[in-house]
Amino acid sequence: MNQQEELSFEEAMKQLEGIVEKLEEGDVPLEKAINYYQEGMNLTKVCNDKLKNVQEKMTQIMNEQGDLVPFELQEEE
Repeated sequence: MNQQEELSFEEAMKQLEGIVEKLEEGDVPLEKAINYYQEGMNLTKVCNDKLKNVQEKMTQIMNEQGDLVPFELQEEE
């Protein structure tokens, strides 16, 4: 597992926001901007993977026996 995958979602987002701020300044040399862009894309993937994982967990709940079962909304009649 690499260092970026160990980041929490919030830490990855904070780093991504920092990169965006640096790139928005506009006075970044081209090679440095490319490195920032690549790092940002990696952080975006980390965030996306973490959100997907949470979404999968949220679609299931535990029943009384502790088994995971699909989550279904019960509509009131």
